Amino acid sequence: MYSHLKTYVPQLAGKTVLVVGDVILDEYIVGKATRMSREAPVPVLELESRRYIAGGAANPAANIATLGSQAIQVGLIGADEPGKRLMRVLQSRGIDSTGVIACHDRPTTVKTRILAQMDMRFPQQVTRIDTLSRQAIDHAAEAQIIDFVTAQISGVNAILLSHYHGGLLTPSLVRKIRGLCQRFQVLLTADVQGHFDRFAGLDVIKCNAADAQSYLGCQLESDEDFNRAAMQLHARLDIKKAAIITRGNHGATLAANHAAHYCPAPAVSDVFDTVGAGDTAIALITLALAGHIKAQDAVMLANYASGIVVRHLGNYTPSPAELLASMDEHAE
Repeated sequence: MYSHLKTYVPQLAGKTVLVVGDVILDEYIVGKATRMSREAPVPVLELESRRYIAGGAANPAANIATLGSQAIQVGLIGADEPGKRLMRVLQSRGIDSTGVIACHDRPTTVKTRILAQMDMRFPQQVTRIDTLSRQAIDHAAEAQIIDFVTAQISGVNAILLSHYHGGLLTPSLVRKIRGLCQRFQVLLTADVQGHFDRFAGLDVIKCNAADAQSYLGCQLESDEDFNRAAMQLHARLDIKKAAIITRGNHGATLAANHAAHYCPAPAVSDVFDTVGAGDTAIALITLALAGHIKAQDAVMLANYASGIVVRHLGNYTPSPAELLASMDEHAE
């Protein structure tokens, strides 16, 4: 039924996308659980590994790069060692980091996850420690970002806004970027993460079911509920192309072209970690729509890609070969 989607995978490459949002350094510290501590009823972990991954708005950028397109990252880091480490991670992923600004008055956002290695496929998360500032960017940082976006916009196929409540995507900044995209006729998409009103008037928004339910003040259970909610988001926020509500293993519902559509997800039995699935979805949707693939097919591509991500620990970026293999697997 969806075999035609395979023909679209090569079209995800060769695009240029400006990704603007709250960049995060994801740190994973894994230790082997050896005994219980005498100091408190907690396990003692002997360090086995430590790794760093592009997180937050840097994860959609990493997905875009893995799929063969160019991602230009715009974000804020601190003038600190974690910021330097995140820049190295971006560069190792082939992401253009010239739009990342180092600030002396805020730390680099770091999410440190402590995991215990036991006799399971993946280690289990014990706790998470976040280092961050939610302070809104000042006028000087906003002006610097707008100058960079203005200089780049004529050479990009789309701008993706990735909101992680880190203070970068203020209503003022979103409004100015929206104006630039309208002026230059550039596709503008956003992962809204609960702050719907500031993203009104965009081409595409994506949200999860819980955020849509909270914003609209209604229970979302049946397909009809989701159809109605997607249409309400589309109309209330004056979305130009598509409003998309992701529904986990139930796929997604979108409103586009004056109608609601249900896009099922492939059945995935070995779900381990849902972290990063939403980032992958908005990256796929942005690339597909930038390549003039219709919205329903764009969301179906995103569903297949997200189904790969949830089988892995932490943020994972599916390759074109993995995406094609997943389609073949579920076709069988």
